[in-house]
Amino acid sequence: MSAFLGGKTQQLISRVFIHPVRPSAAVPWRAAPVRLFCRSSPDEEKPHRSMLRHLTSKIKATGPIPVAEYMREVLTNPVTGYYVKNNMLGPDGDFITSPEISQIFGELLGVWIISEWMGAGGPKQLQLVELGPGKGSLVADVLRVFSQLQAVLGGASVSLHLVEVSPALSRLQAENLTGTRSQEAESEDEAVYRRGETSAGLPVSWYRRLDDVPAGFSVFLAHEFFDALPIHKFQRTEKGWREVMVDIDPEKPDQLRFVMAPSPTLASSTLIQADERRDHVEVCAEGGVIVQQLARRITEDGGAALIADYGHDGTKTDTFRGFKGHQLHDVLASPGSADLTADVDFSYLRRVAGGGVACLGPVTQRTFLKNMGIDTRLQVLLRSCSDPSTKKQLISSYDMLTNPAKMGERFHFFSLLHPSRLARPRRSDGLKLEKKGPAPLPVAGFTELSFS
Repeated sequence: MSAFLGGKTQQLISRVFIHPVRPSAAVPWRAAPVRLFCRSSPDEEKPHRSMLRHLTSKIKATGPIPVAEYMREVLTNPVTGYYVKNNMLGPDGDFITSPEISQIFGELLGVWIISEWMGAGGPKQLQLVELGPGKGSLVADVLRVFSQLQAVLGGASVSLHLVEVSPALSRLQAENLTGTRSQEAESEDEAVYRRGETSAGLPVSWYRRLDDVPAGFSVFLAHEFFDALPIHKFQRTEKGWREVMVDIDPEKPDQLRFVMAPSPTLASSTLIQADERRDHVEVCAEGGVIVQQLARRITEDGGAALIADYGHDGTKTDTFRGFKGHQLHDVLASPGSADLTADVDFSYLRRVAGGGVACLGPVTQRTFLKNMGIDTRLQVLLRSCSDPSTKKQLISSYDMLTNPAKMGERFHFFSLLHPSRLARPRRSDGLKLEKKGPAPLPVAGFTELSFS
């Protein structure tokens, strides 16, 4: 059933749709339907042997380690971690995200944020918080929408807060968002380890932990963030659930292998639901903690969270995979040289979020973007573009984002909202009439909207 956007929301979308195209490249994407492995050459593996030595020393000292610990070390070890040492995004990196493909993606998310701010009554404060901002491309497109709709935001105090563990990426984000207008903190112990401002004077702060972001009405963005958080893997056996661990291959001491714990672990005893029907399960306990933090902040301070990622609604089993050079890569080969990822279980996130927030989704990226008006935006850009190669690029980017065989149905959107956002108008009770408030705006992206 179609619903019409409120007048103000419809106007702000129309105003964004007249913005000119930002050049972007039609580039490969990161998902693959089957698990294929590519081995690194000996020369490529040399810089990452220190990570392998670190892991083998740890395993020799403590025994096989959980997959979650393996992922945490490989991706975020402060000395040799993949995210700490590498610039992994873009055509020359290991994967490309939706904001790198087309400006339309970020623009529509910018419209969504302002729509939710309006739906909350237009608070005087708006904190935009992004978890794992990559190069800063997504938030740059969002801020451009904010600049276009400054009259809509009125006198609201807007600030940008980036949660980023990678020093290399934080420097790249600062360069892209603030130019030379940022500075690192004098002490590494400070919660805000970098501060700056955009060319428009918008304050930007960098944090290593979500907990350090100040309280206040916030809209949280997490695009391809949860899929990189450490997961525990479990296998059903005749003796019950057993955790999958990482061990040294006894026949090849310079290689790793998967093994099963011989007895229950703390994780296998606490993280599996009693009614679980799958035989193999991946649980991202760290992701659950972050969702609980988001839910608590939204309940206490207002706001919303929008999560976009590879994912499923509690149906998939073994999704753990690696990416290197835009190809699937053996997750245990040359640790530290490739990105590691696992599909997000949105049913788990919904369950741990609790009843204090309203959860919407997951819906496919194709559905979300079409509900947000991507078709209308594309037509506007094509009409305003005279260059045939740019038109071809726009169509190719649109196809990459929405085609069911590409990103369209592999990515999903999921949202946490304050319960009051979806509250229904009060009804009359007997002879006593109560004044009805205005019906809440439909939640853009999760509702089929009509653009007129």
